[in-house]
Amino acid sequence: MAAAETPLSNLLPGCSRLGYGCMGIGGDWESGTLTDADREQAFAALDAAIDAGITVFDHADIYRRGSSEQVFGEWLTARPGLRERLVIQSKGGICLPAGTTPGHYNADPAYIADSVAGSLERLGVEHLDLWLLHRPDPLWEPQALADCLRALKDQGLVTHVGVSNMHLHQIALFTAALGTAPVVNQLQLSLGHHGWLDADVEFNTDSRQQSAGTVDYCRRHNIQLQAWGSLAGGRFTADPDSGPTATLVSELAQARQCSPEAIVLAWLLRHPAGIQPLVGSTRPERIRACSEATRLNLSRDDWYRLYIAARERPLP
Repeated sequence: MAAAETPLSNLLPGCSRLGYGCMGIGGDWESGTLTDADREQAFAALDAAIDAGITVFDHADIYRRGSSEQVFGEWLTARPGLRERLVIQSKGGICLPAGTTPGHYNADPAYIADSVAGSLERLGVEHLDLWLLHRPDPLWEPQALADCLRALKDQGLVTHVGVSNMHLHQIALFTAALGTAPVVNQLQLSLGHHGWLDADVEFNTDSRQQSAGTVDYCRRHNIQLQAWGSLAGGRFTADPDSGPTATLVSELAQARQCSPEAIVLAWLLRHPAGIQPLVGSTRPERIRACSEATRLNLSRDDWYRLYIAARERPLP
């Protein structure tokens, strides 16, 4: 069975099955400054992503304290004509710690408008194809945020709106305020982070009393699921002898004559929700290895073998 198409491709033709997460480019997290070595690394990674057929690039205003977006903007300036081929998205709503102020979330309209303006300036673009609320803010006012986002869309600064790390009830509240569902929900989904599946398959058992349902809610409302942390931190691909799941991944990769990374990502791609994995490696060779996933179609048996191995216990 072929991997499901992404819901996002209906809105943005040319949207790739994999996306590139830009959190790893742009120097360190403390200074927010760029060196020539940082630029060289970023340019090589971004060029490798393009060569691998990736057209979706995921940012956030906090990544490397803004220098991730800055170096991407410099790369884009050095590649004339490329912008029209890309889907550029960014996120906002997280405040990093500063002095005595703790790290926290902020969905205040004025803060969000400033966040979008900052991302546009650093990226050197006139609009974002997608903007996502990075984390739910317990103090948010959904209608005020919705009004702000509609204004940003009316100004041509943001084309589509999405969310990140939201469960179905938060999405429903956001949808009611905005008048339409967000086009994306970005969640931690991977072979190593599979609670989103366990909540459903273990429904009505001793270990689970009810289903979380967020993945199915997004499927029902045609909301694109994007997977951050899609490679599970490399725990199944770095060493085939690191455990039963890694061994199985290695065996399947050898049988398919592909990379272990491709197997781990193909497991996500096989899900009928049309999940779009985001890969964030800065190593060109690993980015190329990830791209092999789009050519694989895991069988039902292999998908379940991987899932059960990762669960470390049989299904109910």
